[in-house]
Amino acid sequence: MNFSSINGALTAPGSKRSTFTAAVVKNLIVTALCFCINYINGTLVHTFRKHQIFSSSPRYILFIHLVINDMMQLALSTLLHVISYALHRINVPFCLILLIFTVTTTLNTPLNLAGMAVECYIAVCVSLRHRQICTVKKTYVLIGLIWVVGALSILPDLFILLATEPLQFFHSRVLCARDYVFRSAYSLKKRDASHIVCLALVWLTLFYTYFRILFAAKGATADFKKARNTILLHGFQLLLCMLTYVRPMFEQGLLYVMPKQHLAIRFATYVIVQILPRLVSPIVYGLRDPTFRRYVRRYLLCKVGTSSHPENGDIMPTAKPQPQFSQCPATF
Repeated sequence: MNFSSINGALTAPGSKRSTFTAAVVKNLIVTALCFCINYINGTLVHTFRKHQIFSSSPRYILFIHLVINDMMQLALSTLLHVISYALHRINVPFCLILLIFTVTTTLNTPLNLAGMAVECYIAVCVSLRHRQICTVKKTYVLIGLIWVVGALSILPDLFILLATEPLQFFHSRVLCARDYVFRSAYSLKKRDASHIVCLALVWLTLFYTYFRILFAAKGATADFKKARNTILLHGFQLLLCMLTYVRPMFEQGLLYVMPKQHLAIRFATYVIVQILPRLVSPIVYGLRDPTFRRYVRRYLLCKVGTSSHPENGDIMPTAKPQPQFSQCPATF
């Protein structure tokens, strides 16, 4: 039995679909969450573009890439969710385009988080070489590599599809979900293998960098509690994102325990895996950061007064020297 790894509306063959009322309520919930989260994220992007202080920092460049990627992923997954209820089946070529971009952006998120962790590790533990290692040019190269790795996780499925499916399949209409379109046994095995490899590499990177940051913070600053809480928030955010890799197995386990709750399980896992991490990202990485929050409040609340926040070159107020750990702010 195959299940979608992207949207939460599709059902397995032979199972019941949601009632009209339930479908409307689910789509209203998903659309409202998408609009609210993307409004916040759009405000963060606008703030980034308006102030040069952010565009010259590798840390904030990685952060805003995470935000833009999440906006794309959330919009695409919401579109797939609504389509699965409204149209049920769509043309294969259009579905392939949606799936390729949705899967790529979904897998970009944990890779971006790993890159942010490495940047923070360098800022704390290799601080003397941070300016040489973490440059703006290298940051954009890293972003390009993230997209290449994300694309490589789904493009082989397209080639397998072209080699195994007849021409009539590409002129047909299908349920637009990854496991319904890329249904070859090779694609399923490759998906599981790539997820396991990415899961292991990202978690190893995160554990190593965060424990090194934790020990460095404990020895270098008195504000150990703040650093520890930030690291715990990072871990929670990553845990939500990494559920993408284990969602098929997680759903099948829940369905084995509660076989009659298929629709509820599918919708709940969709919200937890695809939407909740995108709600946490702007809070953990944007609104908690004092520098970013200083500028974003007026845009987020649609304030027009700027007397307390001058725009003269984004010059930051002079601050007292901070301990070594302050080179990596509490939110990154």
